[in-house]
Amino acid sequence: MSNTTPHYLFLTTSTRESGHLGNTEWLAQQAAAALPAGTVQTWHHLARMSLPPFVDLRHTVGTYPVPEGDLKTLLDATLAATHIVFVSPVYWFSIPSPLKTYLDHWSGWMRVPGLPFKEQMAAKSLFLITTSGDRAKAQPMIDSVELCAKFLSMPWGGALWGKGGPPGAVQADAQAVAQAAHFLLPK
Repeated sequence: MSNTTPHYLFLTTSTRESGHLGNTEWLAQQAAAALPAGTVQTWHHLARMSLPPFVDLRHTVGTYPVPEGDLKTLLDATLAATHIVFVSPVYWFSIPSPLKTYLDHWSGWMRVPGLPFKEQMAAKSLFLITTSGDRAKAQPMIDSVELCAKFLSMPWGGALWGKGGPPGAVQADAQAVAQAAHFLLPK
């Protein structure tokens, strides 16, 4: 990965209505702005994409076709990235449903004939940027995302948490804002 130009894929997973910037996305924008000039960034808002429910064929058909439509767009973006950043507020102590659907499709992508998805994912780092009203209540979600990284042998970049709540609340979290300035930079 050291000879590869860094390419960050930001997957915004909030289901907030379009046109309203949430705390998590605002914090992610601060982290993205701190990346070196010219760093390739791709942003996708999962809730604005057509993601079909995942159908588990592992123990019946056993394989999956190459995805089409928005799923193909996401697969291509995932494989093109060197770093994947989940921009995910805490919903009921967990990840929002669009991110869960995307992750479920990873199971299918690991079973597309001729696609070495799992092997390619091991070369990408995974980060989480999140906000919630209470850090302790975010921990189950953070643990879940870290386990996803470990399952695919992906380097875990860690989680950046900010105090959220009403729109704009995270901007008052001086510690999170300061951490955002270096969170995505190579350690």
